[in-house]
Amino acid sequence: MDQLALLFVLLLGAVVSVPVGDRFGLPAPVLMTLLGIVLALLEFVPNVDIPPDLILPLLLPPLLYAAVRRTSWRQFAANVRPILLLAVALVFVTMVCVAAVAHAIVPGLPLAAAFALGALVAPPDPVAATAVAGQLGLPRRLVSILEGEGLFNDVTAIVLYHVAIAAAVSGTFSPWQAGLDLVLSAVVALAVGLALGWGANKLMDVLGDATLQIGLTLLVPYASYVMAEELHGSGVLAVLVTALFLAEYATDPDDVMTRLAGHTFWDIVDTLVTGVAFGLIGLELHNAVRTASGRWGEMLTWAAAVAGVVVLVRLLWLLPATWLAKRMHAKRDYEEIPMSWRETVVMWWAGMRGVASVALALAIPLETDSGAAFPDRNEIVFIAFGVIMATLVAQGLTLPWLVKRLGVRADSEREKEFEKQLAVRAAKAAKRRLREIEAVEELPEELSEQMLRRAFEIGVRISPEMGEEERREAYEQRVRRLKRVRRIQGEMLSAARHEVVAARSEPGADPEVVDRVLRHLDVRSLR
Repeated sequence: MDQLALLFVLLLGAVVSVPVGDRFGLPAPVLMTLLGIVLALLEFVPNVDIPPDLILPLLLPPLLYAAVRRTSWRQFAANVRPILLLAVALVFVTMVCVAAVAHAIVPGLPLAAAFALGALVAPPDPVAATAVAGQLGLPRRLVSILEGEGLFNDVTAIVLYHVAIAAAVSGTFSPWQAGLDLVLSAVVALAVGLALGWGANKLMDVLGDATLQIGLTLLVPYASYVMAEELHGSGVLAVLVTALFLAEYATDPDDVMTRLAGHTFWDIVDTLVTGVAFGLIGLELHNAVRTASGRWGEMLTWAAAVAGVVVLVRLLWLLPATWLAKRMHAKRDYEEIPMSWRETVVMWWAGMRGVASVALALAIPLETDSGAAFPDRNEIVFIAFGVIMATLVAQGLTLPWLVKRLGVRADSEREKEFEKQLAVRAAKAAKRRLREIEAVEELPEELSEQMLRRAFEIGVRISPEMGEEERREAYEQRVRRLKRVRRIQGEMLSAARHEVVAARSEPGADPEVVDRVLRHLDVRSLR
């Protein structure tokens, strides 16, 4: 098996792991990690040959962009305090605690190298958190905070990691310089992210075509990451800013085709890249295993100790942080925080490490500026992989059980109520527009009544329960008729699609024309 064949195996695994995970109630990223471990144990599977400095630029931009598309800037703004407590403060505290323990238990480990280890294992993985939380039906406030923490903690951790590595390589460290680097990195990332977001938004208007616009959204995250890194800024933060800008300002409510196609495209990208990323984590395990040859006892002890620190610090930090967030939010009447100890426990156990930690561990330099070997590099890499496996596999496999055991579930009634409210607002907006048209155009009474019914049906299609709340007795019969019409129309459109598809194989049929007609029927079926 060569590298290309291995890539195809990972891509196939990424597709298959989703339905398998749904069937057995297990997160797909964890299954892909286990697949990578199994592949790593097979003799005919080659070692992964990807330069460490390319792992983050290749994998993180599309994953971060896909995650940001599911949220909004206002949602981040509403959760800024709990997110900062987790994404900045907790990463820093975890780094310090891990560095102190590692420096104490690993003989001869320099303090700078210990801080590098602390920085690379400090951030919970944004991809794992989003993928796992999204499958478990958690309350939206928890998913929002986990997503925000996962997206922003890499910014802090990567900057701290570079500072620690620079200190270990050069042998010098300046707190003021480190603080200045952090600030400059954030400023550069914000500037690059906003500039590329604005430019991409304008370019989308020029492109017009849905295919080209979606292609641009694939290129923009990479451009944002690379440009920010070239200017010594945070590539992760730049991607976040660009994605949030486009999500806020590049949405045309009437551009139906781009929205539908873009949603499908990014679901595919998210699934495939996530699977490959976590498969690589498992495959890279063989390097860590080779490092521990003959020293299994002490190195497993070190890894277990650091993993215990990572997990324990998160719990001890979350308890007071949740209380503080509640006090702050009580003054402003926000609800996007853990509302009980059960939700706090779920947040604690959802702190899995993943892609970023692997990439940072593998990117540790081989030598210092003096030409000497980087101190205890093999030990740091092994400990890092031990923490990743302990949190990703152990916590990932048990998190569904824990969520079920504690009974933490999304407030489905609240979501349905909000859906009904949106359905009512949509129907009322349609009616307002109808009245505006009637004010300037003379419509026959029959057409006016028909359009009024259509306006109400817009809301009913979104939330069928809406018909039971507004003029219930008058509309119950109409709702039943609407459902019957939709069923019959669906069957008619199905027959039409089958006929068009059959025509594709007829002699002389133009496949491009057939596909264009079929696309028209597909869009019509969604209305």
